[in-house]
Amino acid sequence: MNDQEKLEKIRHSFAHLLAAAVTQMYPRSLPATGPTTENGFFYDFAFESNIPTEEELEKIENKMREILSSWEGFERIEVTPEEAREHFKDNKYKLELIDSFEDKGEKVSLYRSGSFIDLCRGGHVDDINDLVPEAFKLHAISGAYWQSDENNDQLVRISGFAFEAKESLANYLEMREEAKKRDHRKLAKELDLLVFSELIGPGLPIFTPKGNIVRSKIVEFSRELNAKIGFQEVHTPNMNKAELFKISGHYQKYEEDMFKVSSHYTDEEYYLKPMNCPQHTQLYASKKRSYRDLPIRIADFSNLYRDEKPGELAGLTRLRFFSQDDGHVFCSEDQIEEEFNKILEVVQVALKIYGLDYHIRLSLRDPENKEKYLGDDSLWERSQSMLKDLLEQNGVDYVEAPGEAAFYGPKMDIMAHDALGREWQISTVQLDFSMPERFDLTYVDNNGDEKRPVLIHRAIIGSPDRFMGILLEHFAGKLPLWLSPVQISLVPVSEEQKDITHEIAEQIIKAGLRVDVLDENDSLGKRIRNAKMERVPYIGVIGDRESKNNSISIESRDSGKLGEIKVDELIDLLKQKNTSRDISV
Repeated sequence: MNDQEKLEKIRHSFAHLLAAAVTQMYPRSLPATGPTTENGFFYDFAFESNIPTEEELEKIENKMREILSSWEGFERIEVTPEEAREHFKDNKYKLELIDSFEDKGEKVSLYRSGSFIDLCRGGHVDDINDLVPEAFKLHAISGAYWQSDENNDQLVRISGFAFEAKESLANYLEMREEAKKRDHRKLAKELDLLVFSELIGPGLPIFTPKGNIVRSKIVEFSRELNAKIGFQEVHTPNMNKAELFKISGHYQKYEEDMFKVSSHYTDEEYYLKPMNCPQHTQLYASKKRSYRDLPIRIADFSNLYRDEKPGELAGLTRLRFFSQDDGHVFCSEDQIEEEFNKILEVVQVALKIYGLDYHIRLSLRDPENKEKYLGDDSLWERSQSMLKDLLEQNGVDYVEAPGEAAFYGPKMDIMAHDALGREWQISTVQLDFSMPERFDLTYVDNNGDEKRPVLIHRAIIGSPDRFMGILLEHFAGKLPLWLSPVQISLVPVSEEQKDITHEIAEQIIKAGLRVDVLDENDSLGKRIRNAKMERVPYIGVIGDRESKNNSISIESRDSGKLGEIKVDELIDLLKQKNTSRDISV
């Protein structure tokens, strides 16, 4: 058993402990279900009355610790469905679970710890001493629907964090507090980057002039990398007929996640597009293709739309409207390796520039649920084997993730790690043999025979909108010089230096840099503090001495005071850092 498996068992066991404590403290409560989460566990309950509040979480924690001291372990009891129904006859949620177990032909098992008995498949600690009383913490009470279905009863969810050791919990709570400070929604508001409006709708961001600079710089860099490996950019419609998505298979898989569009002049179904690939097949199919035309590389930054549930929206990291640095390659099978290597190279360049560590996940088909995917076994075995070989030929370490493949093919996902160690899936390379087949795409080979191209889906950093949110949190709002909306703020000491300050600002602007002059009628100290609050990379103060010397007294956001620097030297320094996309300031 590896460390993660052990941690899963610890968290699952704490969920049982929570249910035991709540049912003791609130005898009229009904425990429903309680799985593990990424960092802990939760349990959903139905309460007739006397619903616990956040202030009572500490009391529930103390009761959990009291009960834990009396537990010796988890005793498995196999029972018939009838015996299980008799035990849980007053709990409709458990009765529904028992019915589902019986329908699937599964054994019904109960687990006893002390006087508490729960319906459970298993997965608890082998040694009760693995449950450290100081290594868990309850942190939230919220609403939840039974079985995550909004048509079902609304329950009360009590959530907790759990780890193997007290120190691990303390480290996680410290990181969580830091994450709150770095929340990109808070930072975007402080830095005047982003606006959401109830009149426009949830999940639909408006980028301010400053925010648009940041987003545009991300897109600009992806465009440079696209050009480096031969991608040509196209511009495609935001909507299309449903028929396109029916042929691609997206309609059958994702209809509920797409926005439907109605027309006054036709009864045909139209949808706002959630992805670009089906439209790109039509660019390929617009003319007869020869092997001499391949590979065809298409990039697209057009807007995409997905009908996300309001409760799942999260600032820039989960939106209803966004774009991607999307790209598709139509190529022959013998060109896959070269195209894969080129894409991997620019992805690695991008992540180095952005200062993000990462690991690679090989996302494969779930062998237990093959019906969720397009294509037969031979196609999947071939494409998965091919992608593994490409990674191994490049000497790339990877972790396999069954069930994470796209429905049309396996993929290599770049899992970036931010400054707090959190994982974000950003870049991806996907092999697709299904869509060319579904759209009957062909090319003529050197023998005059018709062949199917392979479709490679790829993104360098994924969505620029989402990636902007990730970067804001990674850098705690202190964006590198090349991404900062204002790269240097100039502060005249007094009225006498205003004119020379604006003249210097003009020189900086002509050099292609972004500058702001803080010459309001506030004190010098307040103007400097305002620039620091906006996390501007450099602040330049111009007083009587500096104006005479054609210089600026410079303070770096990250390195402190740099002293007096000649204007020309400062411009050269900023241009060099801006051009090289240096993340140090």
